Amino acid sequence: MKKFPFLSTFILVLIFLFCFVFPSFYTGSAYDLNPSAILLPPSLEHFLGTDRLGRDLFARLMIGGQVSLIIGVLSALISSLVGLMIGISAGFFQKNVDKFIIIVIDLFLTFPTFFLLLALISYMSASVWVLIFIISITGWMGMARMIRSESFAISNAPFIKILKLSNVNMLKIIFKYFAPLLAPIFFISFTFGVSGAILAESGLSFLGIGITPPQMSWGVIISEGKEVIDIAWWLSFFPGF
Repeated sequence: MKKFPFLSTFILVLIFLFCFVFPSFYTGSAYDLNPSAILLPPSLEHFLGTDRLGRDLFARLMIGGQVSLIIGVLSALISSLVGLMIGISAGFFQKNVDKFIIIVIDLFLTFPTFFLLLALISYMSASVWVLIFIISITGWMGMARMIRSESFAISNAPFIKILKLSNVNMLKIIFKYFAPLLAPIFFISFTFGVSGAILAESGLSFLGIGITPPQMSWGVIISEGKEVIDIAWWLSFFPGF
């Protein structure tokens, strides 16, 4: 069992190398059109085949992965930080502050996340930064609820009560005592948030309301391949994988 964290870390590092380092060494282009190489299957010349315009799929996956990972990491980071601050505020201040925060969290949870994403994106022109903003403001609730629960337990600890009675600076208490104890929850939630944000972006792009050409992401590439999946399976399989 101890080997699995190393395996997952290796896969994660490999994905980041594939998207951000390998493009510097790969000669194929993600944008060059080649009418003589339309819908070619995987081969030694084109490792993962080509698309309907003759573009190299291997190169497109690397460039598209950059967009997907940037959206995933930044969205998860922002939403996790927002959830962390809100959750700590609820657990630290409690009483009316906690009641108000619970109402806000329940209000957001009333709407299914993906439909909330669809509603928000329909009023904005999709771009990388718009998607990061929208995914961030719809993904902080889970983190906030977990942090709130743990913050209550920490706030009720005897040494925290003593610090409050001693009028120790609030920020000092939060950063010196709350933050280290909450760090494991934060990083676990952040990790799941990255995958959730990538799936959200892919879903929106697949539906045609996320990233739009000539920009590309894994969701865009899957969407482009669905129309020819019966004769060119590789266009949807590899980005989906």
